[in-house]
Amino acid sequence: MKCHICGGHLESTLSDLPFNLADRKVVIVREVPVLRCKQCGIYLMEDHVMQHVEETLAQVDAKAEIEVVPYAA
Repeated sequence: MKCHICGGHLESTLSDLPFNLADRKVVIVREVPVLRCKQCGIYLMEDHVMQHVEETLAQVDAKAEIEVVPYAA
């Protein structure tokens, strides 16, 4: 698969990704399967991965300012 930004090759890898859910709330999802461009470094998520991340984020502790959760269920 080719990068839509630079045309470089995308490779499958795992990455820890931060998500800002509110002004003072950050959730880090660990070991998310992503596609990373070897040329420009951009990360892309497939639709089914983003859906799982959204489901994971919906279940986080609303009171915590920073939370680290695993991608895998």
